[in-house]
Amino acid sequence: MTGANLPQTAGLAVRDADGCRYDVVALGEVMLRFDPGIARLRSARSFDVYEGGGEYNVARAIGRCFGQRAAIVTALADNELGRLCEELIRAACVDTSWIRWAGFDGVGRTVRVGLNFTERGFGVRAPVAVYDRGHTAAAQLTAADIDWEALFGSGVRWLHTGGVFAALSAAAPELIERAAAAARRHGTVVSFDPNYRPSLWASRGGLTAARAVFRRLARLVDVVVGNPADLAADPAADPAVDPAADPAADPAADGPAADRAGAAAGPGAGQQGLPPEAVIEQVIAEYPNLAVIACPRREVRSASSHDLGALGWARGTGVVHATPRQAIDIFDRVGSGDAFAAGVIHGLLAGAGLATALDYGAAHAALVMTTPGDGSCATLAEVADLVTGRPPGLDR
Repeated sequence: MTGANLPQTAGLAVRDADGCRYDVVALGEVMLRFDPGIARLRSARSFDVYEGGGEYNVARAIGRCFGQRAAIVTALADNELGRLCEELIRAACVDTSWIRWAGFDGVGRTVRVGLNFTERGFGVRAPVAVYDRGHTAAAQLTAADIDWEALFGSGVRWLHTGGVFAALSAAAPELIERAAAAARRHGTVVSFDPNYRPSLWASRGGLTAARAVFRRLARLVDVVVGNPADLAADPAADPAVDPAADPAADPAADGPAADRAGAAAGPGAGQQGLPPEAVIEQVIAEYPNLAVIACPRREVRSASSHDLGALGWARGTGVVHATPRQAIDIFDRVGSGDAFAAGVIHGLLAGAGLATALDYGAAHAALVMTTPGDGSCATLAEVADLVTGRPPGLDR
């Protein structure tokens, strides 16, 4: 099925829902997040447990908040922790049919479930994340492990993946390429969130290596959701975020600290950086395959208060902005970038224009930051209320 036969939304050829099994499929790792609540990790005596992952969070929001059909392509260790992940994924309205189960060796020497210990920031204290994710099943997933033709042949409207998954192994970029190529053959829209995480790339060449992988993958996608400067030919377009200027950005912590498109004011936020419009112009000139770019923009007042907005571009539309929101109160910022991506994808799948899709993304991100855990606990009605300026949850 070719894109030429499909209806156009913001320059995208989006498959009709009636002929598809899934609205959105995400490709990425799912971990267990251990949350100490209001305590710090070093003094915690108990934890709440959630499932989460950069790409998975998008599928979760699509299923749980936006009521669309979602699935996850990943791998988990076949033990009690893997089965706990499965139960949480199912409860979040995400199809588990495409999970590959890896045999467990009894102690986790060869395969395991990734763990993520994250404390929330408050005021001048930044969020802190500690990962325990070596030798995970998802990091060992290869392109040959999934029947891509069967998946996309069943009908998929949208595939979402990103730089977190691309960083897990040397084989992950090839796996993404295989998935994206199969998706495009079947008329599926492909989106990618660069989502650079310093700790995941520290032993693999850092930002330079990450940028090379992101630039390679960007040629196979239709939509970039995140910081387009990670794809730019000129590294000066996106200088490193200065932690001293952002109390919620701690590069050593990774996770929320390394959400560079969110920690700063957006693409080219540094003093030496290009204006965001210039970054987008550079990127679209180099990647004629791109139809949409959507980037969250965040000004950090403290770990507990952010200004939130978004900027985007689509062919035929040009650059547009979401409605800005000032001094948003933050309970837990982890996963807000993924929430933005989910809102944008929902808006575009629903046939909304880019400006409306950006508003859905920014509103959904603001709501996700009011609850604990990576995943969305918002409702579509709450998101729609916030988009239209109505107080969320006000009696109708």
